[in-house]
Amino acid sequence: MLEKKLNELDEKYLKEGAAKIKDGDVEIAAENQEQISDKILNSSMLKKYTEIGKLLFGMLQDYRKGIYSNMPWFTIAAITFALLYILNPLDVVPDFIPGLGYIDDFAIMTVALRFLETDLHSYLDWKLAEGDSGEEENPENA
Repeated sequence: MLEKKLNELDEKYLKEGAAKIKDGDVEIAAENQEQISDKILNSSMLKKYTEIGKLLFGMLQDYRKGIYSNMPWFTIAAITFALLYILNPLDVVPDFIPGLGYIDDFAIMTVALRFLETDLHSYLDWKLAEGDSGEEENPENA
């Protein structure tokens, strides 16, 4: 039964979930950043996504502020869906099940990152360019 549920957490599941995301959901994910980050950090299975989680939240924040919009809505929706999925303790495999509770969260993050890889690289390139230009324009660094 559990294996069948986990097999359903594929690209189709992510696409269907992301298609249901609304602007208000982006706000909910952003407002729960600390709680989601703590969950990622405190789960041995999700811990490897700590830095990527920070990057995803950065993308959401920059999108919300309107300073970075060079990404399709699906990217924002997929990030939001994945982060809200991690936040939900009663998802496909409830988080309170010892040893198994975060397997589905890990699966959703993994699938989401496959879709987002190009947009993540573009965002990182933009962040690096913004950081470089900010240093060049700063008269204290001249």
